[in-house]
Amino acid sequence: MTASLYRAVAFDLDGTLVDSIADLAAAANAMREALGMAPLPQARICTHVGDGVATLVHRALTDAHDGEAPQALWEQGFALFVQHYRTHLADHTRPYPGVTEALGLLKQLQLPLAVVTNKSSRLAMPLLEQLGLAGYFCMVLGGDSLPEKKPSAMPLLHVAEQLGLKPGQLLMVGDSANDVLAARAAGCGAAVVAYGYADAATLGADHIVTSLVELYDLLKNESH
Repeated sequence: MTASLYRAVAFDLDGTLVDSIADLAAAANAMREALGMAPLPQARICTHVGDGVATLVHRALTDAHDGEAPQALWEQGFALFVQHYRTHLADHTRPYPGVTEALGLLKQLQLPLAVVTNKSSRLAMPLLEQLGLAGYFCMVLGGDSLPEKKPSAMPLLHVAEQLGLKPGQLLMVGDSANDVLAARAAGCGAAVVAYGYADAATLGADHIVTSLVELYDLLKNESH
């Protein structure tokens, strides 16, 4: 995969565009407190993030990556989590350094930009709006937007189709194995950020960037 093929960029949200772990952890612990459970360390909750809120609630209730809470408890926990999180989306969440600058530079190149996240679109869109990022993107796909979410190829194939591109002309930028697996399954390029919630060097991406600004150098010849 060479950079000269890329004609659009899809971004993960949490851990890639924004550092949201403090607000996610606060919502998880508010849920646990309401259910009479002791709080979990923020670093522990960080290991449970990446597969959407529904899965995060299971993991936060059981404190196990493969944990599955009883249905009634999960339903109660999910409602509590979303109730808290929806009203505290951006208390502490901020774009990572360089994100706003990078999005502006990429827009100058007239490259279509999309968000492909496993976070519910009902939470992702308000968060992007509150942080002033929504206007950079022509499309936002949440984990509930299509029948399948990352690591499925479906979201990236949908983006490519909607933009009239071949999958190989789309670069997926994320911070997790789900992002790279989705890119590989779809036939897209894969880039990961070095500052995200996983060890970038272990993910097997085509590109590792320490700042999203570096994407400008990677892609600046795309519009010529």
